[in-house]
Amino acid sequence: MNAPVDASSDLILERMMTLHPKIIDLTLDRMWRLLGELGNPQDRLPPVIHVAGTNGKGSTLAMIRAGLEGAGLLPHVYTSPHLARFHERVRLAGKLISEPDLMAVLEECYVANGDVPITFFEITTCAAMLAFSRVPADYTLLEVGLGGRLDATNVIPAPRLTIIAPVSMDHEQFLGDTLPAIAGEKAGIMKPGVPCVIGAQVPEALAVMEARAAEIGAPLLVQGRDWHVAREGDHVVYRGPRGSRMLPIPNLRGPHQIGNAGMAVAALEVLGLGEDAVQAAVTRAEWPARMQHLTGGALVDMVPGNELWLDGGHNPAAGEAIGALLTELPPRPTWLVCGMLNTKDSGGFLRPFVSHAAGLVAVPIPGEPNSLPAGQVAGIARAEGLDAEVAPDVRAALRLLHGRDPAARILICGSLYLAGSVLRENI
Repeated sequence: MNAPVDASSDLILERMMTLHPKIIDLTLDRMWRLLGELGNPQDRLPPVIHVAGTNGKGSTLAMIRAGLEGAGLLPHVYTSPHLARFHERVRLAGKLISEPDLMAVLEECYVANGDVPITFFEITTCAAMLAFSRVPADYTLLEVGLGGRLDATNVIPAPRLTIIAPVSMDHEQFLGDTLPAIAGEKAGIMKPGVPCVIGAQVPEALAVMEARAAEIGAPLLVQGRDWHVAREGDHVVYRGPRGSRMLPIPNLRGPHQIGNAGMAVAALEVLGLGEDAVQAAVTRAEWPARMQHLTGGALVDMVPGNELWLDGGHNPAAGEAIGALLTELPPRPTWLVCGMLNTKDSGGFLRPFVSHAAGLVAVPIPGEPNSLPAGQVAGIARAEGLDAEVAPDVRAALRLLHGRDPAARILICGSLYLAGSVLRENI
């Protein structure tokens, strides 16, 4: 197969989408084949911190990145999905990958793969690892895409550290329909002799992780046993193997970020980093579309007087976390603009909002073939006890709600794909 001629990264990425009939097909065989063709770049990465979990892994990774940078260190970072542009997935030594660098590694992987089937996530993960292997850095932060055991990122034989954020029901069609089954998939990132930081887990999930750790000899640092974190007044108190710390409230919003901050601090302590790193982790982290208060842009300008928020959470645990944050915000009528994928538990996500939201306007997710029709989202919301109606797009929903209550809080939620569309429109 010839490399694309005069292609942009977007064109190469579009061609990569056609290399496999499925978006998700969990196995590592294709990864090992292509990485071998590329000279096994995964074996030449700076020390790897590998993060899995259902909820909080992205925020935790963002805090660790902020902590490393606060200590003067340069991390590579790989996350997914992106919101506005693919480049967001790959940071080289602290900076978003440039278009020329991204094109170069994409083309190299495209040519090396040939016509052999490989999923989009697999080949782009190979491209990220190829880029990381060629640029000096102090650490590599890898966020699992889906699950853990068979995820494309799980090709690092000996990471420096693994982390498993709280596990809940999500992606059951791929990971199993019970918490122990899902926990077993997440625990697949553990490696012999490599410390693993475990966030808060329900007992049946933790038991699976502990059994896997004992089987392979992976030391665990478990929340509630080896380390503790809690909000106490206007501070967060962390207690771990190195003693107690009093920290500021995390700048990432929401009660659930307290536990994420605890995982980040536990990780930084395992790495031997000190106060500068820990303080930066809780005060400097940035993570768009996680209860992000939009204060400027085209969409904000459409609804003067309204308070506009954006969150990409999409499962029941995320709904609980967002609902808990709404109780901490100043009292204000709150309306939802919601779009969801047809693979998600829409009812479970929306249920926690019944006591927090005045109602909901359902919208489709632009350009997303798996978008749940807005009428179905509205029907599910009504079944859960929410007043709901339909709009053709986010702009129409905002105009409707602004006309109804020009001082209300409006939360756009339900999908990272919807969040990405909103961020692109709000430029």
